[in-house]
Amino acid sequence: MKPLTDLLTALAAGTDPGPFALVRRDGADHLDLFTGPVEIVDRLADLPLPAGTPGPATLALVPYRQIAERGFACIDDGVPLEHLRIDRHVRLPLAAALDALPDTPIRTTGVAFDVTDDEYAATVARVLAEEIGHGAGANFVIHRALHARVQGAPLTAALAALRSLLLRERGAYWTFVVHTGARTLVGASPERHVSVDDGLVMMNPISGTFRHTGAAADRAALLRFLADTKEIEELYMVLDEELKMMATVAEHGGQVVGPYLKEMSHLAHTEYLLAGRGSKDVREVLRETMFAPTVTGSPMENACRVIARHERTGRRYYAGVLALLGHDEGGRQTLDAPILIRTAEISPTGDLRVPVGATLVRHSTPAAEVAETHAKAAGVLAALGLGPQAPAAGTGPSARLADDPQVRAALAARNAPLARFWLDQRPAGALALTALTGRRALIVDGEDTFTGMLAHQLGALGLTVTLRPWHAAGPVSGYDLVVVGPGPGDPTSDTPKMATLRALLAGLLAGGQPTLAVCLGHQLLAGLLGLPVRRRAAPYQGLQRTVALFGTPRRVGFYATFTARAAADRLASRYGPVELARDEADGAVHALRGRGFAGVQFHPESVLSPDGVAVLADLLRDLLPAPAGELSTSAQA
Repeated sequence: MKPLTDLLTALAAGTDPGPFALVRRDGADHLDLFTGPVEIVDRLADLPLPAGTPGPATLALVPYRQIAERGFACIDDGVPLEHLRIDRHVRLPLAAALDALPDTPIRTTGVAFDVTDDEYAATVARVLAEEIGHGAGANFVIHRALHARVQGAPLTAALAALRSLLLRERGAYWTFVVHTGARTLVGASPERHVSVDDGLVMMNPISGTFRHTGAAADRAALLRFLADTKEIEELYMVLDEELKMMATVAEHGGQVVGPYLKEMSHLAHTEYLLAGRGSKDVREVLRETMFAPTVTGSPMENACRVIARHERTGRRYYAGVLALLGHDEGGRQTLDAPILIRTAEISPTGDLRVPVGATLVRHSTPAAEVAETHAKAAGVLAALGLGPQAPAAGTGPSARLADDPQVRAALAARNAPLARFWLDQRPAGALALTALTGRRALIVDGEDTFTGMLAHQLGALGLTVTLRPWHAAGPVSGYDLVVVGPGPGDPTSDTPKMATLRALLAGLLAGGQPTLAVCLGHQLLAGLLGLPVRRRAAPYQGLQRTVALFGTPRRVGFYATFTARAAADRLASRYGPVELARDEADGAVHALRGRGFAGVQFHPESVLSPDGVAVLADLLRDLLPAPAGELSTSAQA
């Protein structure tokens, strides 16, 4: 305990002890104390990760503005990418650390949100109407921050807050204090963003918030929450979005495990785990997964634009990550990165900032999202003396609601409608179709990385797949199939993206090259065929439906605000006859097919599409003719 005692002695003497971090990881019976110099770098790739000594080497504080590395929009607040170069690592027993940490009340003044409840509610209403209602995406996270002034020594207050969190918060993935000299972060993050251990990449999509007071949670209310459509769809959407990321950093995408109930002192969340094998440098894994959809939205690139349009200020560390990088005993790189939520930032002069956000989906209401921001702040506020205290660990109810049979059954039921392709393990090549082996597909990405998931499905069917962004020039000849993929935006507009994709489709149709169009691509294809494309009265964002596809019922997931419409099941076009699968009630065109081309409005790659792989196999049978029998059986997933 001497390292911690030395640190506290320096504080008592009124001196800065130097940069350090105190971290308790989920379920550990100890705290890790890291010390070393703090340095600033520009890019994640510049973070030091020297080979040699096993163990943690670098602790990085990754701010939200680092998203600019991916070319995504953000309000640049100038917050640096700091890292602690670890030169000493000590494990401290939890009980002894609790005895040593300061047990003093934390006093603050001037407590207020930077955005009032009414202003935040108005922003929520605008995002619902102007963004989700106009096809910008399925969900967006808008944040606001509580500000206050800490009385007394800020670092002592942060350590007292850590002690309170260690005693009273439960279910946290990391509970921590990180002090760089320029700032101090203290918090209890519930969410692993990404980790890498022995080549296993894991992510942890969390969504849905059940609020309670910190006393015994109401079981009946929890069961109502688990049955709430808005909460269920919110989790499915972030699950889809993090599967997109896993498609980039894991060779075969991610396998879904769960769902689980994560219980904390003032609230509970529903969550999944995703796992997949990967070989990328862990700094590249960090870069490719900036940042979690649970704190940004979907699709990611456009979510960043929406955030920049509607938030008043930069996010600083909110939605960023702490990232612990190192090597294991075998010399393999390791990474453990919690999301920086439920975290307070304290300046050397005592200015306190606690940012929180709410996920906005088509079912959201402004009042409910205002309440969610208050609930999310409650755990950190309680530790800082700004809200009701939760019972200390071991003094409150001992039974976990997650162990209740009805709760477990309600959670298990959430997987029933999902695609087994992402839930089940299968041998390599189990879904491959002989007729597709060795054939090449090009997917053109319209700014929605659902294309990464689609690439894994087409690969599982036997195709060799190349991904290309819509704005990258390149030939389409030499490919057996071109897929014009999904993306946000108004398909009736003449933006550069829409004009480019429309021209690409026109050329493919004129040349007779086998073409599959998905979601946005489908809408543009329908427009070229002469069908009207209109905005839906209510967005189909994260919506699962059973639809008739050319005589076969299929359960599939939609993420769309626009749709083509038709009054008949057949269409005569300049490219030949076209067969339409449409809704009998409103004429919405769910799919279409003609000689050498097909389009689907839904996402066969989504976790919401249990029949997605079967649909792809059926369409490829027509698009890529093969000898009789080779594609006669629809793939099962």
